[in-house]
Amino acid sequence: MAQLEEIGERDGWRCWLCDEPVDPQMSVNDARGPSIDGRSQKVKGLERLAHRGCNTKKGAIAAVVPWPERLFVSDPAPLIGVAERLARKGGREVVARCPTQSDADETASWLIDRLSRLAPDLAATAEIQSGGGQYLVAVRR
Repeated sequence: MAQLEEIGERDGWRCWLCDEPVDPQMSVNDARGPSIDGRSQKVKGLERLAHRGCNTKKGAIAAVVPWPERLFVSDPAPLIGVAERLARKGGREVVARCPTQSDADETASWLIDRLSRLAPDLAATAEIQSGGGQYLVAVRR
């Protein structure tokens, strides 16, 4: 249990897959209980904290980090792939299109917050570019 507690503390007791809180007191056999995912996290090769249910649902396949339904975005990029590419080579990558400036602002804010937990060493920033009646949200490292 010491390893689980150590990883839980490091990850702030948040599931790296769904980004919801993980209760350290809940049974590891409960779907909302804590578990360690070490198979698919390629960003830093770290073991990460996940809910047992999220980890089981993902299985041995590549994980998908969902975008929240409250954000109004088109063509959202898979965040794990974005984090992996930026960590490997840096640069800039467009991750979503938004219809309004306020949607783009909200998306950029959520994106940087989410990436800070998904890949803590990435140190990414968000950029918004208008054009063609839409707003592109990009991440730069």
